[in-house]
Amino acid sequence: MLLDLFRTVYDYPGRRESELREIAAAHRPVRFERESFILREGERAHAYYLLETGLVRAFVSDYTGREITTDFFQPGEVLIEVSSLFQRIPTRTNLQTLTEVSGYGIDFDVFQELFHRIEGFREWGRAWMSGQLFRERQRRIDMLTLSATDRYRTLVDTQPEVLAQAPLKHVASYLGVTDSSLSRIRKEISRKA
Repeated sequence: MLLDLFRTVYDYPGRRESELREIAAAHRPVRFERESFILREGERAHAYYLLETGLVRAFVSDYTGREITTDFFQPGEVLIEVSSLFQRIPTRTNLQTLTEVSGYGIDFDVFQELFHRIEGFREWGRAWMSGQLFRERQRRIDMLTLSATDRYRTLVDTQPEVLAQAPLKHVASYLGVTDSSLSRIRKEISRKA
């Protein structure tokens, strides 16, 4: 059911059904074809999305032009480029679908109006943002302190859908290893299993 996605994403204490319906009504259905760009480097984000189906990757290009995957977004998650949307600046990140994607988008101006009017929605936004800050900090720490094998195991445990749907070159880039290193890690783990 449509409202189940909104109930899952916009879960905050004291949320009223009337608020949820109003928030849901402010979203518009969206569909993106496989391997299409939702946002490209240099553009400004004007909306964020709730993913119902599909897989999206975020990536940047380094100084040589090599693509580095920085995140994956799956069903039930908020697909957003925070800096561009809230600071109203051009992004340095690309958002590209890896599969066909469907979901619901909410434009920045509509979000702002609801955010300022619905107290619980503000609290949800603050809680969501602090959760994202924690998640990003944990990822940075893991990239510095865990071995490539342990980073791969963490991905297997926390995001198995990524491994099932994303090309291995994107997974390797996300883990900070080469394609051949990822192949070696996968073989090593499968031999021990």
